[in-house]
Amino acid sequence: MPNYEKALVWFRRDLRDHDHAALAAALTEAGTVYCAFVFDREILDALPTRQDRRVHFIRESLVELDAALRARGGGLLVRHGRANEEIPALARQLGVSAVYANRDYEPAAKRRDAAVATALGESGIAFADFKDQAIFDGDEVLTQAGKPFSVFTPYKNAWLKRLTAANHAVLHADGRFAAIPPAAIPTLADIGFADSDLPAVGIQPGMSGARQLWDEFCAGRLDRYGALRDFPAIKGVSYLSVHLRFGTISLRELVRTALARQADAWLNELIWRDFYFMILDHFPQVVAAAFKPEYDAIRWDDWPDGLAAWQQGRTGYPLVDAAMRQLNTSGWMHNRLRMVVASFLCKDLGLDWRLGERTFAEQLNDFDLSANNGGWQWAASSGCDAQPYFRIFNPVTQSERFDPEGRFIRRYVPELARVPDKYIHAPWQMGRLEQEALGIVIGRDYPAPVVDHGAARARTLARYAVVKKGN
Repeated sequence: MPNYEKALVWFRRDLRDHDHAALAAALTEAGTVYCAFVFDREILDALPTRQDRRVHFIRESLVELDAALRARGGGLLVRHGRANEEIPALARQLGVSAVYANRDYEPAAKRRDAAVATALGESGIAFADFKDQAIFDGDEVLTQAGKPFSVFTPYKNAWLKRLTAANHAVLHADGRFAAIPPAAIPTLADIGFADSDLPAVGIQPGMSGARQLWDEFCAGRLDRYGALRDFPAIKGVSYLSVHLRFGTISLRELVRTALARQADAWLNELIWRDFYFMILDHFPQVVAAAFKPEYDAIRWDDWPDGLAAWQQGRTGYPLVDAAMRQLNTSGWMHNRLRMVVASFLCKDLGLDWRLGERTFAEQLNDFDLSANNGGWQWAASSGCDAQPYFRIFNPVTQSERFDPEGRFIRRYVPELARVPDKYIHAPWQMGRLEQEALGIVIGRDYPAPVVDHGAARARTLARYAVVKKGN
């Protein structure tokens, strides 16, 4: 016998109808299951522009999810408002006994869910949440002292030691969906947004978009991921990050495949994802402050022009500029380049990592607070298991190593297209006559370096001395 006569599944960042923890539980435990999504104004109203690829991605993914649910006899109820008001009101209206959702680890989301659970409880409605976007969460992976890990490698070892087939098994259940009268998913205009250039940047939303990318990656690149992943001019990564962010594909499926194929490098990246979820869950203070408190004593420069040069891709360092222009035009950046540009902002320009984190949060299609914060604090050396403060990426040698022929640079910095390979990584080293002959005069046609890396490195070591003294 079912536990409840009727239940409501609240979709959030899990926009698929298969291998879905909350949905599988509801179909098992309730006689009839309703499905809903809320365009949450608490999130949407704070966005800096009304033309946002992420909102566009969600909307198109909902159309596909609704169709999949209707094929199974159900459908998706979509609301636009504040989720902490809409979900309790909808649950009361439908007369359900329980609301099911998958857990979110962001502080604001946890506060929202607590408020929803309280409001539901006042009406005698249960709230149940489930682990879906991580393999392990909460206190499942702890040190031998019973504390959360703060270093990745021992966390990974403990994660792998704890892993069993049950942790990544397919979650499937048959049940009865509540029939929903036909209703169009709200358009972007209905919720106050405009169409974005999502199709133009080559992103196919929804479960079908995720499946296409995953099948392609598995067929040709998964087994070579470790060798290809660091080279931005090569199609070596999965490009699944936005789909993982919005749950149009199951993490468990990715882990199952990585284990079956012994794709350790790819699995390692998925474990990093769990690690940063765990850090955000256990140490929410990282949202505004350094994970290592002593790093908040660092005095960052106030240099609006330097920040603007970085944001606009005109620092005079070709790989940095190409990466930032890729972000500005597509909403995506190769992971190796995320590390390069983050190091450049903090340790060449001397600017607060939070400025870069905020820029990424606004620009990235795959923005995820846990990974974004973790990555930026890693680059700034203020995070858990971060690179040492004295490790400072040289933007020229990084360029020479990971874009040796300048193919990526020429794609996004076309004014450098004619620059010979010898100078593509540091075009200011060309003589003036050679610059004029190529029609690319540094300082006129392409910026001169905004900082000298050697001098910036010395300033950074001095800036971080406060940390060394504190230790």
